[in-house]
Amino acid sequence: MARSKTTSFITELPLIVDSQQDAELLSRFQAARQLYNACLNEAMVRMDLLRNSDVYKTAKKISRDSPKERQKAFGEARKQYRYSDYDLQAYATRVSKQSKWIAEKVDAQAQQTLATRAFKASERVLFGRAKKVRYKVPSRFKSVEGKTNKQGIRWKDNQLVWGKLELTPIIDWDNPVILHGLTVPVKYVRLLWREVNGKRRWYVQLVNEGVPYQKEKNFVSDGVVGLDLNIDNIAFVGDSQAGLLPFAEGVPTFEREIKVLQRQLERSRRANNPDNYHPDFEGKRGRKTIIKKGKCKKGKSKWNNSKTYQKVARKKRELERRKAAYAKSKNRRVVNEILKHGKHIKTENVSVKGWQKRYGKAISAKSPGFVQSELKRKAESAGGSFYKFSTQTTALSQTHLNGERIKKKLSERVHHDRTGIVMHRDLFSAYLSRYVDEDGKLSLQDAASQYPGTEPFLMEAWKQYQETANRVGSPPR
Repeated sequence: MARSKTTSFITELPLIVDSQQDAELLSRFQAARQLYNACLNEAMVRMDLLRNSDVYKTAKKISRDSPKERQKAFGEARKQYRYSDYDLQAYATRVSKQSKWIAEKVDAQAQQTLATRAFKASERVLFGRAKKVRYKVPSRFKSVEGKTNKQGIRWKDNQLVWGKLELTPIIDWDNPVILHGLTVPVKYVRLLWREVNGKRRWYVQLVNEGVPYQKEKNFVSDGVVGLDLNIDNIAFVGDSQAGLLPFAEGVPTFEREIKVLQRQLERSRRANNPDNYHPDFEGKRGRKTIIKKGKCKKGKSKWNNSKTYQKVARKKRELERRKAAYAKSKNRRVVNEILKHGKHIKTENVSVKGWQKRYGKAISAKSPGFVQSELKRKAESAGGSFYKFSTQTTALSQTHLNGERIKKKLSERVHHDRTGIVMHRDLFSAYLSRYVDEDGKLSLQDAASQYPGTEPFLMEAWKQYQETANRVGSPPR
């Protein structure tokens, strides 16, 4: 019988860690990392044996119309090659006992969670959701967690307890969000570290049971909201209000500073690793002959990085961290603003990955995919829904209220409808998405009949967007 799942949320607190505790934590994380890599390697070996076996290939040939028979065949194949979460946990326990150092540093609960983590990573490759797994180096292994709050890593008397280690958190007793997390039951605890301003900082995450604290200003209403996701903004239309909200508004990109640091890093790498690059060569720039730098040789994995290089790299990572933190904070405000007007979301199934390939840095700075995933998570958590429909069958940006479809250039930001309506392209698409049913069909009759009552706040949203664009010095769209 499957375990019952309960809702959960995370309460994060910074920890006060002295030099001795920091050294002990690093030692434990090193042991945990080596155990994780061992489990991941074993999981991949068993997965390859399973995938190439005749039993597994026979199970794949069973028709999907017989799900029970197919599931039973796959289960027998996994059992034969001991490819399961439970088997990998047993392997982790055995490896830890053979290596006494790991058993001393990592408790049994953490050993099992590391094995589960490695097993899930290998399963992603088996199911085709990932191409490969990543073995962890010390700089990329940043978290360890327990299974329950009774043993191993646990939260006790407002302290993090892990064996003989007792770490005191920094608690803001005036913060209602933190107080809510401290008063509800704790399911399990996660310990992690981050690099902030070039220094390692330790944090504890309490995985609480229940729902998170909700501020009064971030309420969620019960209504239908149509969305139109763009590269740099999102249009929404609710029952009585609409808006065109920019992503990551006013967030510093640090583009110039990062470019300077990147050039400095490249000069340092070339100076310290001349054998890893092809020799410089002469090239043409117009009529001039210039010296071009040789490209990096393929297959070079050994690099000598100076202390200056490491210092500059830390500065670059800090700027990127700050940029990401600012963008997340601003985009979460966008999500909360949309949910105030309804928790039943309807939107086109756009490919953010396709945008990433085409626009690159613009998508990285604005993070429309983050907004989309946060909307889905928060809407479903509040008892709402998040429905995506095909862009090919609806073609909202091309559709007119009389049923005609006329293609527009991407630069055309104003929709001139055949019925005489003039509206911002994104706002009009968001309005139409409200009338797409669960079968992905657009009801133009309902959209046309209810448009007169919606037009006033659509025009108001367009006007506010134009005023904001003019205020920041960009041309209105």
